[in-house]
Amino acid sequence: MIKRELYKKTIRRRLAQLTGLLSVWGLLVGGRLLHVQVAQHEQWRAQADRQQRRMIRVTAVRGTIYDRAERELAKSVEAPSIFAVPVEIEDVERAARELARILRLDPVALRERLSERREFVWVKRKVTPEEATAVKALGLTGIHFVTENKRAYPNGELAAHVLGYAGIDEVGLEGIEFAYDREIRGEESTVFVYRDARGRTYERTQRPVARGHDLLLTLDATIQFHVERELREAVRRTRAHSGVAIVLDPKTGEILALANVPTFDPNAFAKAPEEARRNRAIRDLYEPGSVFKIVTFAAALEEGLLRPNEVIECLGGRIVLAGHTIRDHRPFFRLTAREVLEQSSNVGTIQIALRVGAERLAQYIERFGFGRRTGVELPGEARGIVRPMRRWTPVSVGAIAIGQEIGVTALQMAAAMAAIANEGVWVQPHLVRAVRSRDGTVVKRAQPERRRILSPASARALAQMLEGVVERGTGQLAQLSGYSAAGKTGTAQQFDPRTRRYSRTRYVASFAGFAPVADPRVVVLVALDRPRPKYTGGEVAAPVFKRIAEVALHALNVPPDRQEGRPLLAMRTNFASEGTEGEIGLGIAEEGKDEALRFSSLPPAQRDLPGRDLARAVASAGRTKEALPLVRVPDFRGQGIRAVTEQCARIGLRLIVSGSGRAVRQEPAAGTLVVRGTTCRVQFQ
Repeated sequence: MIKRELYKKTIRRRLAQLTGLLSVWGLLVGGRLLHVQVAQHEQWRAQADRQQRRMIRVTAVRGTIYDRAERELAKSVEAPSIFAVPVEIEDVERAARELARILRLDPVALRERLSERREFVWVKRKVTPEEATAVKALGLTGIHFVTENKRAYPNGELAAHVLGYAGIDEVGLEGIEFAYDREIRGEESTVFVYRDARGRTYERTQRPVARGHDLLLTLDATIQFHVERELREAVRRTRAHSGVAIVLDPKTGEILALANVPTFDPNAFAKAPEEARRNRAIRDLYEPGSVFKIVTFAAALEEGLLRPNEVIECLGGRIVLAGHTIRDHRPFFRLTAREVLEQSSNVGTIQIALRVGAERLAQYIERFGFGRRTGVELPGEARGIVRPMRRWTPVSVGAIAIGQEIGVTALQMAAAMAAIANEGVWVQPHLVRAVRSRDGTVVKRAQPERRRILSPASARALAQMLEGVVERGTGQLAQLSGYSAAGKTGTAQQFDPRTRRYSRTRYVASFAGFAPVADPRVVVLVALDRPRPKYTGGEVAAPVFKRIAEVALHALNVPPDRQEGRPLLAMRTNFASEGTEGEIGLGIAEEGKDEALRFSSLPPAQRDLPGRDLARAVASAGRTKEALPLVRVPDFRGQGIRAVTEQCARIGLRLIVSGSGRAVRQEPAAGTLVVRGTTCRVQFQ
């Protein structure tokens, strides 16, 4: 009995001990679970994410770059990228072979990447839709797709040196894309790929992207296109090594066009040589030659040391400075100051420079902005080469006065000419009008530097003298149809470092000018490097100025200020279809135009005829001097911007475009008879 009681007590004691131990163990486990699930929740959750989730960074959506009329010049588009999870690939050999064939990759290098025991490798980023479709059709395990953003330039080469380009990671590498990368880049997106215990993908999510700011440029796409076309043709025709052309508004400093030849396509910038990608307008230095004489004359006029009609001794076209002989291109003896500029006399200009003196000439060179950057919003702008006056030789005052012993950029020279056109006020050239946020709010607006460098009287006097250069002097091939113009030719010998002398075969031919003279709206600079066999600025650069200036003035709807020959009344029609009433207006025509129709000689009763009846009446009236040529509007539908622009330029129509892609609507309608010079509006989608 006693033994039984002892046994029961022992059992109860052991049960109590076991219960206590289990309770303590339960408390410990519960506490640990509570600690893990509450206190360490985020830590273990993060570790689980690291094991189960793969994070892929996707390039940002860059803001759109527009021209002044809000036509797209650069934009971001979606592009598929292909990546692989090597642990999922069943047949590495086949996958590498098929992918390399479709994507044009090295099969050996691709096989090595796919054989790595990694959880993620890029196969090829930002492929074409055709490539993506072909890869998807293979049905390969372990090959996946993610949507990224790719920079696209819908107009190809247009304004390539201004826009620049962005790399594979959507980071700006050149041009405006580089200079404003922080504003337009946006924020990267992230794709999360979830995997199971065997490493197989079972879910994928993508975080929304934040788009960057938009840029509104000062460029006019229409003017830019024509400038590039004219410059390309000039380089081809003159067999020049390269060329630069700039169009800017002298009052605002806005650059309307900036072109370089050779050029490149920013959509495939990696395929272009460095020579083609170089922005010569702001990076290459050249001796400007006689165009630089505007600084010498400006200094003399501003200091009261020169009158336009004052006679200057030109010494038979030969002058000696410190034993160094400088000659004119032809012998001159006595010329007025106006004629010295018109005929581009080196000797006469040096005589004027000697009056100004080295110190004052150096001051005006600095005033005009030479020797320092203009501050245009492009990377890599050169300062130019202007030696301090203490390093001038006895010959320097004469050499610099005619544009030697000094290095300038094309943009610096254009800005200097613009200061004369703007009545003596230098305005900083710039390319960006405004930066806008995604909701359209203007974040930043252009505030270019302005400073007066000449009095209005001196600037106007010099502008009138430069008009004489175009009318009677070396720049006569720069005369515009319907507009007055002023400017200066330049023919600069290039220094040959091998012989340490100026070359007799290598020149920079240039022309810088503005129009109209009374109220300048555009400044145009054209410079051709090493043209041949003709090489003078008056022969090869002035005609390019003429064509570019006329296009720019027409595009800006600047009314003519000068009538060529007899003013002629003419009909302007816009007939939509047979039997519809047309829009009629009066315009000014020039003599000698072919395929003209007459209107002003019709009887009053016939002038009220509708539509094509009026056209027939006009045609039956016959050809007279009071006429203007008509052209038929082509059908632009389905064509790209470049093709439409070329057709309009060929038949003499002004073009206003909206949107991008292919033409879907146009006004006037296809087949309409209109006067040459009529504005045609085309919408693209």
